[in-house]
Amino acid sequence: MEYEATRGMPAESRVVFDVASDVSTMDRWLPEEIHVRDIAPGLAEADAETGRETHQGLMRKVPEQLRLEWGIKERPDYTGWLQVTDAGAGASEVVVHLSFLGDQPEASGSGRAGDVTRRSLERSLDRLAEEVGRRVAQPGY
Repeated sequence: MEYEATRGMPAESRVVFDVASDVSTMDRWLPEEIHVRDIAPGLAEADAETGRETHQGLMRKVPEQLRLEWGIKERPDYTGWLQVTDAGAGASEVVVHLSFLGDQPEASGSGRAGDVTRRSLERSLDRLAEEVGRRVAQPGY
């Protein structure tokens, strides 16, 4: 099952990508069950607590494409990406795409797991837009 959400952002694409890819502030906009830390230039590791399990994932920054890509180490049936594009007039757009395959509850797209995933995507993009707004309103923030 594929999930995708799009949100306009109140800043140019490079500013939005810089905010979205800043590991030190990801906790302000990602779902609270995801914890990210840098492990090498352009590469981060994440722990995601889902119910009774904790999964470890990797996230790769692709700055020249204004893109983040990630997946879970032990589950190749989950991947995701975030893409920032210019929208003109000093604004941009962020698209987040999640892919769930296999026997994961989110893979069916229906029921509680599907609803939770869709709401989580929307909330995360709302919080990212707020974080971008703060950064634009307070340069050097």
